[in-house]
Amino acid sequence: MDGPQRQQTHQDNVDRVQALQDVPRPVVAAATDYPAGQATRWHSHPRAQLVYGISGVMAVTTESGVWVVPPERAVWVPGGMAHRVDFPTDVKMRSLWVRADAAQTLPNACCVVTVSPLLRELIRAAVDLPAEYDTGGPAGRLMAVILDQLRVLDQAPLHLPWPEDPRLKRIAEKLADDPALDAGLEDWARTAGASARTLARLFVKETGMTFG
Repeated sequence: MDGPQRQQTHQDNVDRVQALQDVPRPVVAAATDYPAGQATRWHSHPRAQLVYGISGVMAVTTESGVWVVPPERAVWVPGGMAHRVDFPTDVKMRSLWVRADAAQTLPNACCVVTVSPLLRELIRAAVDLPAEYDTGGPAGRLMAVILDQLRVLDQAPLHLPWPEDPRLKRIAEKLADDPALDAGLEDWARTAGASARTLARLFVKETGMTFG
Protein backbone atom coordinates (compact mmCIF):
# COMPACT_ATOMS: atom_id res chain seq x y z
CA MET A 1 0.00 0.00 0.00
CA ASP A 2 1.47 3.37 -0.94
CA GLY A 3 1.70 6.44 1.30
CA PRO A 4 -1.46 8.39 0.32
CA GLN A 5 -3.62 5.26 0.42
CA ARG A 6 -2.24 4.30 3.82
CA GLN A 7 -2.84 7.79 5.21
CA GLN A 8 -6.39 7.79 3.91
CA THR A 9 -7.04 4.38 5.45
CA HIS A 10 -5.66 5.58 8.78
CA GLN A 11 -7.85 8.70 8.74
CA ASP A 12 -10.90 6.63 7.84
CA ASN A 13 -10.19 4.40 10.84
CA VAL A 14 -9.73 7.40 13.15
CA ASP A 15 -13.03 8.91 12.00
CA ARG A 16 -14.82 5.60 12.42
CA VAL A 17 -13.52 5.03 15.94
CA GLN A 18 -14.44 8.57 16.93
CA ALA A 19 -17.98 8.09 15.65
CA LEU A 20 -18.36 4.89 17.69
CA GLN A 21 -17.60 6.74 20.93
CA ASP A 22 -20.94 8.54 20.78
CA VAL A 23 -23.16 5.59 19.86
CA PRO A 24 -25.87 5.22 22.56
CA ARG A 25 -25.04 1.60 23.35
CA PRO A 26 -23.01 0.11 26.24
CA VAL A 27 -20.81 -1.97 23.91
CA VAL A 28 -20.00 -1.49 20.23
CA ALA A 29 -17.77 -3.54 17.94
CA ALA A 30 -15.92 -2.94 14.68
CA ALA A 31 -13.63 -4.79 12.27
CA THR A 32 -10.50 -3.15 10.84
CA ASP A 33 -7.70 -4.76 8.83
CA TYR A 34 -4.15 -3.35 8.95
CA PRO A 35 -1.20 -4.18 6.66
CA ALA A 36 2.18 -5.12 8.09
CA GLY A 37 4.27 -2.10 9.02
CA GLN A 38 1.38 0.23 9.79
CA ALA A 39 0.89 1.89 13.18
CA THR A 40 -1.67 4.17 14.76
CA ARG A 41 -0.72 7.54 16.16
CA TRP A 42 -0.80 8.15 19.90
CA HIS A 43 -4.45 8.60 20.79
CA SER A 44 -7.09 8.01 23.44
CA HIS A 45 -10.86 7.66 23.49
CA PRO A 46 -13.57 7.90 26.18
CA ARG A 47 -14.57 4.25 25.91
CA ALA A 48 -12.43 1.38 27.14
CA GLN A 49 -11.23 -0.84 24.30
CA LEU A 50 -10.56 -4.53 23.90
CA VAL A 51 -7.84 -4.59 21.22
CA TYR A 52 -8.12 -8.01 19.60
CA GLY A 53 -6.89 -9.51 16.35
CA ILE A 54 -8.26 -12.75 14.94
CA SER A 55 -4.96 -13.06 13.04
CA GLY A 56 -1.55 -11.41 13.19
CA VAL A 57 0.50 -9.87 15.99
CA MET A 58 0.15 -6.39 17.51
CA ALA A 59 2.06 -4.35 20.08
CA VAL A 60 0.16 -1.86 22.23
CA THR A 61 2.28 0.85 23.85
CA THR A 62 1.30 3.16 26.72
CA GLU A 63 3.38 5.41 28.95
CA SER A 64 3.88 2.50 31.36
CA GLY A 65 4.95 -0.26 28.99
CA VAL A 66 4.44 -2.41 25.92
CA TRP A 67 1.89 -5.22 25.61
CA VAL A 68 2.46 -7.83 22.89
CA VAL A 69 -0.70 -9.35 21.44
CA PRO A 70 -0.46 -12.68 19.60
CA PRO A 71 -3.60 -14.41 18.29
CA GLU A 72 -5.92 -15.71 21.03
CA ARG A 73 -4.87 -12.78 23.23
CA ALA A 74 -6.17 -9.22 23.49
CA VAL A 75 -5.20 -6.02 25.27
CA TRP A 76 -7.63 -4.23 27.54
CA VAL A 77 -7.11 -0.45 27.34
CA PRO A 78 -9.09 1.62 29.89
CA GLY A 79 -10.99 4.64 28.63
CA GLY A 80 -8.96 7.84 28.39
CA MET A 81 -5.57 6.07 28.34
CA ALA A 82 -3.16 7.34 25.67
CA HIS A 83 -1.76 4.51 23.55
CA ARG A 84 -0.55 3.50 20.12
CA VAL A 85 -0.78 0.20 18.27
CA ASP A 86 1.93 -1.20 15.98
CA PHE A 87 1.31 -3.92 13.41
CA PRO A 88 4.51 -5.85 12.54
CA THR A 89 2.38 -8.36 10.60
CA ASP A 90 -0.89 -8.16 8.68
CA VAL A 91 -3.62 -7.95 11.32
CA LYS A 92 -7.36 -8.48 11.21
CA MET A 93 -8.41 -6.40 14.22
CA ARG A 94 -11.79 -6.95 15.85
CA SER A 95 -12.26 -4.42 18.64
CA LEU A 96 -14.85 -3.84 21.33
CA TRP A 97 -15.48 -0.41 22.85
CA VAL A 98 -17.16 -0.36 26.26
CA ARG A 99 -18.89 2.75 27.63
CA ALA A 100 -17.65 4.02 31.00
CA ASP A 101 -20.78 3.06 32.94
CA ALA A 102 -20.59 -0.51 31.58
CA ALA A 103 -16.85 -0.79 32.33
CA GLN A 104 -16.99 0.07 36.04
CA THR A 105 -16.25 -3.52 37.16
CA LEU A 106 -13.66 -4.13 34.43
CA PRO A 107 -9.88 -3.59 34.82
CA ASN A 108 -8.73 -0.01 35.40
CA ALA A 109 -5.22 -0.72 34.09
CA CYS A 110 -3.90 -1.90 30.75
CA CYS A 111 -3.43 -5.69 30.58
CA VAL A 112 -3.21 -8.64 28.20
CA VAL A 113 -6.09 -11.09 28.49
CA THR A 114 -6.82 -14.52 27.09
CA VAL A 115 -9.69 -14.65 24.60
CA SER A 116 -11.76 -17.79 25.06
CA PRO A 117 -13.23 -19.63 22.05
CA LEU A 118 -16.68 -18.44 23.17
CA LEU A 119 -15.66 -14.77 23.36
CA ARG A 120 -13.87 -15.05 20.01
CA GLU A 121 -17.06 -16.22 18.29
CA LEU A 122 -19.15 -13.60 20.09
CA ILE A 123 -16.81 -10.87 18.84
CA ARG A 124 -16.95 -12.26 15.30
CA ALA A 125 -20.74 -12.00 15.45
CA ALA A 126 -20.72 -8.57 17.12
CA VAL A 127 -18.71 -6.83 14.38
CA ASP A 128 -21.46 -7.70 11.89
CA LEU A 129 -24.15 -5.96 13.94
CA PRO A 130 -25.28 -2.39 13.26
CA ALA A 131 -23.78 0.12 15.69
CA GLU A 132 -27.23 1.04 17.03
CA TYR A 133 -28.47 -2.51 17.50
CA ASP A 134 -31.75 -3.32 19.23
CA THR A 135 -30.89 -3.60 22.93
CA GLY A 136 -34.08 -5.58 23.58
CA GLY A 137 -33.52 -8.13 20.81
CA PRO A 138 -31.02 -10.91 20.03
CA ALA A 139 -28.23 -8.40 19.32
CA GLY A 140 -28.68 -6.78 22.72
CA ARG A 141 -28.58 -10.17 24.42
CA LEU A 142 -25.41 -11.08 22.51
CA MET A 143 -23.73 -7.88 23.70
CA ALA A 144 -24.86 -8.57 27.28
CA VAL A 145 -23.15 -11.98 27.12
CA ILE A 146 -20.00 -10.26 25.81
CA LEU A 147 -20.02 -7.98 28.86
CA ASP A 148 -20.36 -11.04 31.10
CA GLN A 149 -17.40 -12.66 29.35
CA LEU A 150 -15.26 -9.53 29.73
CA ARG A 151 -15.80 -9.63 33.50
CA VAL A 152 -14.19 -13.09 33.80
CA LEU A 153 -11.20 -12.68 31.47
CA ASP A 154 -7.91 -14.26 32.55
CA GLN A 155 -4.86 -12.00 32.39
CA ALA A 156 -1.70 -13.16 30.58
CA PRO A 157 1.90 -12.06 31.44
CA LEU A 158 2.78 -10.38 28.14
CA HIS A 159 3.73 -6.94 29.46
CA LEU A 160 7.14 -5.29 29.16
CA PRO A 161 7.37 -2.48 31.77
CA TRP A 162 8.66 0.85 30.45
CA PRO A 163 12.20 1.30 31.83
CA GLU A 164 13.58 4.35 33.63
CA ASP A 165 17.25 3.93 32.67
CA PRO A 166 17.98 5.99 29.50
CA ARG A 167 19.97 3.12 27.95
CA LEU A 168 17.04 0.74 28.27
CA LYS A 169 14.66 3.45 27.09
CA ARG A 170 16.54 3.62 23.78
CA ILE A 171 15.88 -0.08 23.28
CA ALA A 172 12.24 0.17 24.36
CA GLU A 173 11.64 3.05 21.95
CA LYS A 174 13.12 1.09 19.04
CA LEU A 175 10.97 -1.94 19.90
CA ALA A 176 7.89 0.26 20.18
CA ASP A 177 8.62 1.65 16.71
CA ASP A 178 9.24 -1.82 15.25
CA PRO A 179 8.12 -4.77 17.45
CA ALA A 180 9.37 -7.22 14.81
CA LEU A 181 13.04 -6.28 15.37
CA ASP A 182 15.14 -9.41 15.92
CA ALA A 183 18.41 -8.58 17.66
CA GLY A 184 20.60 -10.28 20.23
CA LEU A 185 22.00 -8.99 23.50
CA GLU A 186 25.27 -7.82 21.92
CA ASP A 187 23.37 -5.91 19.21
CA TRP A 188 21.16 -4.18 21.76
CA ALA A 189 24.17 -3.40 23.93
CA ARG A 190 25.68 -1.41 21.05
CA THR A 191 22.37 0.42 20.59
CA ALA A 192 22.18 1.23 24.29
CA GLY A 193 25.81 2.27 24.62
CA ALA A 194 26.48 -0.24 27.40
CA SER A 195 28.23 -3.56 27.77
CA ALA A 196 26.16 -6.70 27.31
CA ARG A 197 26.73 -7.58 30.97
CA THR A 198 25.55 -4.16 32.15
CA LEU A 199 22.52 -4.28 29.87
CA ALA A 200 21.51 -7.73 31.15
CA ARG A 201 21.83 -6.56 34.76
CA LEU A 202 19.79 -3.39 34.12
CA PHE A 203 17.08 -5.36 32.35
CA VAL A 204 16.60 -7.69 35.31
CA LYS A 205 16.65 -4.78 37.76
CA GLU A 206 14.00 -2.71 35.95
CA THR A 207 11.71 -5.37 34.48
CA GLY A 208 12.20 -8.37 36.75
CA MET A 209 12.93 -10.51 33.68
CA THR A 210 16.05 -11.85 32.00
CA PHE A 211 17.00 -10.53 28.57
CA GLY A 212 16.15 -12.86 25.68
